[in-house]
Amino acid sequence: MDHGPVWLTLLLATVTTVGLLLLGTPVAYWLARTKSRAKPVVEAVTALPLVLPPTVLGFYLLVALGPLSPVGGFWLELTGEALTFSFSGLVVASLIYSLPFMVQPLASAFEALGDGPFEAAASLRASPLAAFVHVAVPLSARGFLTAIVLTFTHTIGEFGVVLMVGGNIPGETRVVSIAIYEHVETLRYAEAHALSAGLVLFSFLVLVLVYALNRRFPPHVG
Repeated sequence: MDHGPVWLTLLLATVTTVGLLLLGTPVAYWLARTKSRAKPVVEAVTALPLVLPPTVLGFYLLVALGPLSPVGGFWLELTGEALTFSFSGLVVASLIYSLPFMVQPLASAFEALGDGPFEAAASLRASPLAAFVHVAVPLSARGFLTAIVLTFTHTIGEFGVVLMVGGNIPGETRVVSIAIYEHVETLRYAEAHALSAGLVLFSFLVLVLVYALNRRFPPHVG
């Protein structure tokens, strides 16, 4: 069995999860603490990938990242490579497609803290950044665990968006979901079964681990 798609999938899921942890955490924290009128709009934008068909999102990402678009053209000038049908394009698409799986659990965890811990931090003259780092993050460990696992596993299972933006290029964009599809199309059921069974086993073990760890991190309610 060719292990190339497996390693590529794990790399994509890791890069996407780390990227969304850095990008999604501030967004989730803002959503949890803000009273801005723009909050519903931002919430809707971050949740949009949950309701859009993957092919629809993939199509518009294909257009937005293409070499004739401002973003795709800038990337092409900067690197000499197109974003579409490349691993870099898969990362960008995955960051957008998996965004709600990072933001929503974190926002819920931050909201559950209430105002009490932050008022206590303020009374000790802690800055907003210090309150976030030393209060919000440790008390939201369960939310971070859930968000990281959901984002990682969701990225591993991507198909429609990945196919639209990346195609099926061995060693570049051929992830596990695409490899399974190709094996079924070519009637290579043994290879499709091996990859599919591996994903089922992996997903099951991850869920068992999450449920076990969640028992060690009870939810904090402010």
